[in-house]
Amino acid sequence: MVWTGPLNKIDDYRWEIPRNYKECMRTSTVVYADEKMLETIRQDNALEQAANIACMPGILGKALAMPDIHWGYGFPIGGIIAESAEEGVISPGGLGFDINCGVRMVRSDLTVDELRPKIKELMETLFSLIPCGVGSEGSVSAKGSEIDRVLDEGAEWAVEKGYGWSDDLEVTEEQGRYDAADSSKVSTKAKQRGRNQIGTLGSGNHFLEVDRVDTIFEPEIAKSFGIEREGQIVVTVHCGSRGLGHQVATDYLKVMEEKMKEYGFDLPDRQLACAPIKSKEGQEYFAAMAAATNFGWANRQLILDGIRKAFSSVFHRDAEALGLRMVYDVAHNIAKVEEYEVDGKRQKAYIHRKGATRALPAGHPLIPPKYRDVGQPVIIPGDMGSASYLLVGWKNSIKESFGSTCHGAGRLLSRSAATKRYTEKEVRKKMAERGIYLKSATVEGILEEAPGAYKNIDDVVRITHEAGLSHMVARVVPVGVMKG
Repeated sequence: MVWTGPLNKIDDYRWEIPRNYKECMRTSTVVYADEKMLETIRQDNALEQAANIACMPGILGKALAMPDIHWGYGFPIGGIIAESAEEGVISPGGLGFDINCGVRMVRSDLTVDELRPKIKELMETLFSLIPCGVGSEGSVSAKGSEIDRVLDEGAEWAVEKGYGWSDDLEVTEEQGRYDAADSSKVSTKAKQRGRNQIGTLGSGNHFLEVDRVDTIFEPEIAKSFGIEREGQIVVTVHCGSRGLGHQVATDYLKVMEEKMKEYGFDLPDRQLACAPIKSKEGQEYFAAMAAATNFGWANRQLILDGIRKAFSSVFHRDAEALGLRMVYDVAHNIAKVEEYEVDGKRQKAYIHRKGATRALPAGHPLIPPKYRDVGQPVIIPGDMGSASYLLVGWKNSIKESFGSTCHGAGRLLSRSAATKRYTEKEVRKKMAERGIYLKSATVEGILEEAPGAYKNIDDVVRITHEAGLSHMVARVVPVGVMKG
């Protein structure tokens, strides 16, 4: 299916789906792409979804689509909207099923020359300490009321239990604890699904990578993030709230679908199911979503603990001596209450970021104090055979994208299509030729996430850089990859 709807060119990196494209649209949709990327984006129906989200009641400003946009449930992955805190709605489809799927980067003092001889041992050790794959269970179980503490306290709970350092919280979005959380709004089924999954990587596009710094674009900014030289080793983790977050989304989608007629919403897709933010259903979903977000941060915090233990075991030095300090942890698939100027008026809004990352520029009060003078770190992962990027929030993000940028490479092929196109032998061979050691729990995990299944991460990041939403600081490439 090739999308053939209207796109008006604003400039080389911005295009607009006009408001008159669909009768229900309350605003236009701005798409961040260049002409080459547009040809790729048109290949599925994600732009139709990008137009649909402009139909949401209570929307402020423009609907937005990042260059990594692709087909999702209701909202496109890579879609962003701001909803009025007074008159707006909240939609589970606007955040996705993998609530707080996010990325955490850890820097080290190691060089690639020190790492290479031990990469196989390191990846095998990581694989033994950090469970991955569908249904994987961690070594830490939140029994009884302990799961409620995880949901209410997030990464704070993990650090209190000894799984990390207080410094980790300082460089985690929201300090790793979303205060809007209320564990009582999370179903028993969701809690049961999450109870044994803390500290697990999961499957799908989740990964753990050991990367080397390939290029530094902004040395001074990179240094402030702990990235000091090319060849330096960093670790990147991409995962979320596992089965618990999926169940929270499922539970509240059902609730909102049943309430849609009662609220009088007439939307072009039932997957856009929503409720007024001030309604009982809207507030309960927001509290449950925040709780699932906390679960995601606790999950990544335990994974960080496993990373430090693995490196210490293989290199026979403690984590502090190895310099294994967090750079930052960014969340996507999340709603945040933030303030922006829209139509000349300062307004509080619920920002839906589905497959999008917050990217705040220097001086913003929500940035951790240690980074406030340079801007918020932004971590954008690519596919497992190419590269990932460390960026910093830039000035245009506040005035035009609600402090947001892209979140990854974005899929080109569905998982089923990728499985049919590639073979395990082919993918492993290509990875080995690039000097990448691959460890996966399943063959499917390799095929579904094959490098050719994704857009070119260099192109995606270049577009957001040129548009002034986020600014390139460093590029890292994988040395070892761990998949579910």
